[in-house]
Amino acid sequence: MKKFISWNVNGIRACRDKGFLDFFGEIDADVFCLQETKLQEGQIELELPGYHQYWNYAEKKGYSGTAIFTKEEPVSVTYGLGIEEHDHEGRVITLEYPEYYLITVYVPNSKEDLSRLEYRMRWEDDFLAYVKKLEKNKPVIYCGDLNVAHKEIDLKNPKTNHHNAGFTDEERGRFDNVVASGLIDTFRYFYPDMEQIYSWWSYRFKSREKNAGWRIDYFVVSEALKDRLVDAKIHTEVFGSDHCPVELDIE
Repeated sequence: MKKFISWNVNGIRACRDKGFLDFFGEIDADVFCLQETKLQEGQIELELPGYHQYWNYAEKKGYSGTAIFTKEEPVSVTYGLGIEEHDHEGRVITLEYPEYYLITVYVPNSKEDLSRLEYRMRWEDDFLAYVKKLEKNKPVIYCGDLNVAHKEIDLKNPKTNHHNAGFTDEERGRFDNVVASGLIDTFRYFYPDMEQIYSWWSYRFKSREKNAGWRIDYFVVSEALKDRLVDAKIHTEVFGSDHCPVELDIE
């Protein structure tokens, strides 16, 4: 069995000081994907024996960024989508393996005033097209902070958040497109009706204490991998960021 972990660490340096390496060691994942690393090259040295490290940094300092740590060396590594408009913020890393592609992705936030919603829609369309193009060669696994709660079951207060970033009709509609295209939201595949399991809580209003959260971190896979899926987990017990890690296990 292969174990994949994805975690928006909200700054890997801060998270390292809050127990990141303890969790990393305990969980012993085959592949560990990060989002929102918030650093530039040379700003951290992580000793992770047995893992190959791949980093994609945003041009803007202390912002965005992704990383993948993997035991198995990939066939090839690609950074970004190959689209100029999208490739300045370090949001995507793709590893090619013999049997599938693995992508870590940090989807742009639409912002509180929705000033980035229009850009976000272009991103969504371009990212899905990218995944679908890869899928013509072999199945795809992608994971990360997708910055959307798909259904009302995926956040604590759907009514009051209906037009807020991460729960607009537009963003949810784009995730409808993902599912309609034959891709699987693995957590809902295993737990279609499970309520009150979230992956992100605002630092405000004691949200985590009250479990007033959102499920916005996902593993999404190609239909072709369906029979190999073993389990999907959300590690709500793990602290160190405003997000918690999510897991996918496959045969």
